Amino acid sequence: MMDDIGGKLAALRKQAGLSQKELAQRLTALGEPVTDKALSKWEKGATLPSARQFLLACQALEVADISGEFMGGGLGKGLDAVGRQKLAEYAELLRCSGLYEPKPERGRAIRLYTLAASAGPGQFLDDGDYQWTDAAGAPRQADFAVRVAGDSMEPRYHDGQVVYVKQTPTVADGEAGLFSWQGSGYIKILRDRPQGISLHSLNPNYEDIPIPEPAQLRVFGRIL
Repeated sequence: MMDDIGGKLAALRKQAGLSQKELAQRLTALGEPVTDKALSKWEKGATLPSARQFLLACQALEVADISGEFMGGGLGKGLDAVGRQKLAEYAELLRCSGLYEPKPERGRAIRLYTLAASAGPGQFLDDGDYQWTDAAGAPRQADFAVRVAGDSMEPRYHDGQVVYVKQTPTVADGEAGLFSWQGSGYIKILRDRPQGISLHSLNPNYEDIPIPEPAQLRVFGRIL
């Protein structure tokens, strides 16, 4: 096996019209410093290149079909050296055409709802009024997103900001949640105190909203 790899590398080097020193220089330029003496040992079968050295040597020698060259398989199976060269040239033509570039994988999409601070019907998650948006930056546990309207949650949440929501039936005391109360949608901090439940704004210019009938408070989820 050692003789097979070394002998094939030697044949490819000579076919490319390179000396051992010139191939060593190419490998060094590719970030793998190798001496011509090391190359000589490979070609004689005295030592084997590492996997990285082998792959870079194939790159330096412009070997397009490594499997075909070294194992007799791959796309070049059954073709002679001229046929394999034509195969490589055709592959290069396909690459240069730009018609067959790999398409990027479709990213995750998430529903984005618009939250109106004072005009929301409270059922905005049920009426289908949303658009799909790229969720590449969304937390993995996010189920949907809303766009904030108003400044009642400054400085943490800003007017127009998109926030992500984990859909849950409840939120804990002190957590930011998405709520519906008396026909309007809110992003607020839930406060559960002995004297009662309220929705708290971070902006001190807004008073807390008391919830005298907690059973009528609808929770859409927890803000992430």
